[in-house]
Amino acid sequence: MIIAVDGPAASGKGTIARALAGHFDLPHLDTGLLYRAVGLSVLRHGGDPAHEIDALRACGFSDAMLHDPDIRCEAASKAASVVSAHPAVRTKLLQRQLDFASQPGGAVLDGRDIGTVIAPAADAKLFVTATPDIRAKRRFAQLVGEGSHVAYDHVLTDILDRDARDSGRDAAPLRQADDAVLVDTSAMGIAEAVAEAIRLVETRRT
Repeated sequence: MIIAVDGPAASGKGTIARALAGHFDLPHLDTGLLYRAVGLSVLRHGGDPAHEIDALRACGFSDAMLHDPDIRCEAASKAASVVSAHPAVRTKLLQRQLDFASQPGGAVLDGRDIGTVIAPAADAKLFVTATPDIRAKRRFAQLVGEGSHVAYDHVLTDILDRDARDSGRDAAPLRQADDAVLVDTSAMGIAEAVAEAIRLVETRRT
C-alpha cells in the first residue's frame, strides 16, 4: 500500500505521515529532507540556493546527510524552499523518490507533489493543510521551543512566502490531487488529526 501525504509547511503532514507509517507498519520518507539536504549542502559550500547550477551540484549528497542534525535548522528549511523550485533539481531527485515509493509492500511519503507527481497511483492520498495563521503559530512555537529568537510576524511572512513559492513554481507545484482527501488540521490537536488520517486511509483499504 502506498500512502501519499501532501500539504504546505507546518500543516502537520509530517507528523501524520510518520503516524500512518507506524500504524500500517510501512517505511516512511519525508521527501522535504531531500531538498533540505541539497539546500544545506549549497550553504556549506558557499553557494547560492537561488542559482540552479549551485543547487544541482549539491544533489549528489550521501544518505548520511539526511541524518545530519543541521538539516532541521531554519536556514536549511529556507534554502530547501528555494532549491526545490529549480526544475533540474526536482528531476535529479525524482528517481530517489520513485525508488522509495515502489519498494515491495508499499510506503508512506510526504511532501508537496507526492500525489500528483511521485505516486499518482497511490492507494490513499491525503492533502493536509491549515490556515496560514495557525501554521505560523505552530512553527513559531517550535522555533521558540528550540531556543530560537524569532518574531511571530517574521514566521508568518516566511510561511506566506513559502506557500507562494511552492504553489507558484512551474515544476511540480503544490496542489491537492484531484483524488486526494482534504484534512484541515486548523482546529485539530495532534491526536485528533492522526486518528482522522488513519480513519480516512482505512476507508480506502476496504
